[in-house]
Amino acid sequence: MQRRTWALAALAATLASPLAFAQGKDLKIAHVYSRTGPLEAYGKQTQTGLMMGFDYATGGTMMVNGRKIVVIEKDDQGKPDVGKSLLASAYSDDKVDLAVGPTSSGVALAMLPVAEEYKKILLVEPAVADAITGEKWNKYVFRTGRNSSQDAISNAVAMDKDNVSVATLAQDYAFGRDGVKAFKEALKKAKIVHEEYLPATTTDFTAGIQRLIAALKDKPGRKVIEVVWAGGTPPFNALADADLKNRFGIEVSTGGNILPAMAAYKRFTGMEGATYYYFGIPKNPANEAMVSMHYKQFKSPPDFFTAGGFSAAMAIVTALKKTSGDTNAGKLITAMEGMSFDTPKGKMTFRKEDHQAMQSMYHFRIKNDPAFPWGVPELVHEIKPEEMNVPIKNKR
Repeated sequence: MQRRTWALAALAATLASPLAFAQGKDLKIAHVYSRTGPLEAYGKQTQTGLMMGFDYATGGTMMVNGRKIVVIEKDDQGKPDVGKSLLASAYSDDKVDLAVGPTSSGVALAMLPVAEEYKKILLVEPAVADAITGEKWNKYVFRTGRNSSQDAISNAVAMDKDNVSVATLAQDYAFGRDGVKAFKEALKKAKIVHEEYLPATTTDFTAGIQRLIAALKDKPGRKVIEVVWAGGTPPFNALADADLKNRFGIEVSTGGNILPAMAAYKRFTGMEGATYYYFGIPKNPANEAMVSMHYKQFKSPPDFFTAGGFSAAMAIVTALKKTSGDTNAGKLITAMEGMSFDTPKGKMTFRKEDHQAMQSMYHFRIKNDPAFPWGVPELVHEIKPEEMNVPIKNKR
């Protein structure tokens, strides 16, 4: 009897080992995003997608290796100093295991050194600036969101031909300037003749459009305005009102966007560009599941950034399954470098050199379909990762 008591005590001691405690401990993840501010719509979509992605990736259990996933939401308001402070408090005070976010590139650049200081993973979604996985990168930073180069290279597909003059219209902050820089580098044949940068809060585009017209109207061949714009008041209605095609033979081109912003695309039937995501394009189980979940919950399709949040969740769960639930940064980095994982866009792979997710982009042509309140991007060609020579810009 005494021996049996000792055996039970030994078993209890084994079960109470650090590993057992670790497996039972909540897996805390901070999501730092623009819950309010100019990119609020993007941030809220990312949060929706993140939670749906965790649900899908865990088979509805919200558990990985016996650990419950707990997401702590923090609103950076689109302000770099706020985002930096919130991430530091998440790592130090909330004791989160890793973090996801933010929405704004400017906020992301402020947050990167915090991940390095605390030696914890920051999975960037959906901030786009090249510098995030470029010159400002550190080894704790991974990104499921596309970068400016992926946007630019895919959008160059639609217009990079001889005898094409291009003027760019972008917001005057990290997203816009990085986007134009990457776009210029991606063009091999078409020529940039003007760069127009306007404040992110611009609502009156009259002066900017006049400068774009002046730069393009007398150029021979094809003339295109490439728009790089996120949040705020998009310039598309103003560009449509200017009747550029009929008056000056000037076309408009841009990437994808959230569905409300794409309502203005209906006025640009036949416009070509490249997008990160549109719910009707990818054909795979994860996308079908996300579309179904979103219609069930919201009676509407998932949007541009919903897919990004979903992809981030799938990357995290895939990595944690590889580490058996261990959130040690060193083990996660080893697991995630070169790791492939399923997403609503199909397979993504974290490039070992800079932790940027290599992923497909979609060359589209806009169709005005009366069944939808937005211009529908119809697939012209899926631009697969191996078709894009996305430069490595960090100094690893």
